[in-house]
Amino acid sequence: MAKPSEFRIQVDQALGKTEVRAHFRKAMDTLMTNRRNQFPDNAELQRLRDQAQVIRANALSKLPELLEQLESNLTRNGIHVHWAETTDEANDIVLKIMQKHNATWMIKGKSMVSEEMGLNHFLESKGIEALESDLGEFIIQLDGETPSHIIMPAIHKSKEQIAQLFNEKFPDIPYTEDVDTLTRTARDILREKFYNAPVGLSGVNFAVAETGTLCLVENEGNGRMSTTIPPVHIAVTGIEKVVEKLSDIPPLLSILPRSATGQPITTYFNMISSPRKKGEKDGPEEVHLVLLDNGRSRIYSDPELLATLRCIRCGACINHCPVYVRIGGHSYGTVYPGPIGTILEPQKSGLKVHGELVQASSLCGACGEVCPVRIPIPSIINRLRYEGVRQDGGSALDAGSKRKPLEAITWKAWSWAASHPSVYNLGSTVATQVRNLVPHNLGAWTSVRTAPAVADKTLHQQLKALGVDHE
Repeated sequence: MAKPSEFRIQVDQALGKTEVRAHFRKAMDTLMTNRRNQFPDNAELQRLRDQAQVIRANALSKLPELLEQLESNLTRNGIHVHWAETTDEANDIVLKIMQKHNATWMIKGKSMVSEEMGLNHFLESKGIEALESDLGEFIIQLDGETPSHIIMPAIHKSKEQIAQLFNEKFPDIPYTEDVDTLTRTARDILREKFYNAPVGLSGVNFAVAETGTLCLVENEGNGRMSTTIPPVHIAVTGIEKVVEKLSDIPPLLSILPRSATGQPITTYFNMISSPRKKGEKDGPEEVHLVLLDNGRSRIYSDPELLATLRCIRCGACINHCPVYVRIGGHSYGTVYPGPIGTILEPQKSGLKVHGELVQASSLCGACGEVCPVRIPIPSIINRLRYEGVRQDGGSALDAGSKRKPLEAITWKAWSWAASHPSVYNLGSTVATQVRNLVPHNLGAWTSVRTAPAVADKTLHQQLKALGVDHE
């Protein structure tokens, strides 16, 4: 019997955590309801989705030129632009900036790309501390965990667990389970860190090529603090986050928070176009942007898979996924969980590494129905499933790496029999005669299902008995 994969082991463990599953169910139900309430007019929603899709598709169709324009305008504005093909290169760029300023620690706003880079662990190995300032990220960093959701990193934790964690890490602070008090505690701890940090780091939601502007969407204010108080600001983002014009931002900003958390608008929307200018009272003295590829160019080269790069990281597909809500984000073992992770991670790392994720889908289509930029996630999942078992193989996706010889031979035999009526009819007749000998254990499929029983008569025999002309 084949040894269970790490992914399956993690799934089995997650399914046994009934309390955590209850947290996810409650949270996802709330998020789905909030989103639905933000779009009472379906016609308006569909118009906005169409507009957002066109904006993102247009940017991707011109991606090489827009990236050059973005670099030119950012440089003109006084922002240093760095290109990184791999996460190792991106980490080295950040390290050199830190070393240039003799910085031994940084304060971080929320950034999934920094998670993709494994930046915190990398800097720690170099003797540099990276302190998360987003409340959810701060909580999971205290507990030595990774995010379980791309916009709500600590959604798997209850307030009681967070209270116990704070009491363990900060024993001088009175124990409380009051959410507002816990939030104020974190704010008080981080406030001094913001003022003393030599370097601040953030992600980027949208990078505007037309003006050389970095846009950052957030709710807590930590992003603004991380990007304005420290003398040096480093922004990290994937190359796909560029948009062509500043006028593209309002439609995207309108649909992003409503799709993500069910808010009409986020609390803060930051637009960063330059370092601090003469006479200005705040802002960093130096701004850097690291543009990360990490497999995105390979995705870009495939006309069908290209749609993956339209993603604006709202998390709506995750919130509506029946698989995610049962197994949680950590089961995936990847930076990006849920449906978007199911299609993005195998494309970035190859099907040999994360090809099993494409089976973690019921293909119900909910993810595609709620995606604000209309990424056809179910179709891309099917494409990746095909790539995993295709016969010719050899593509950059590790095509054919999931192909099982016995399974392939079985399907070829079935295909041949189905195309030869006499053989197929004979096989059907024999199957009805030996139906009691058919095994009930058919592998993983029957581990949670009852194997279907073979009928005692073939369909042709039943139709003949009813006097139906079936020829």
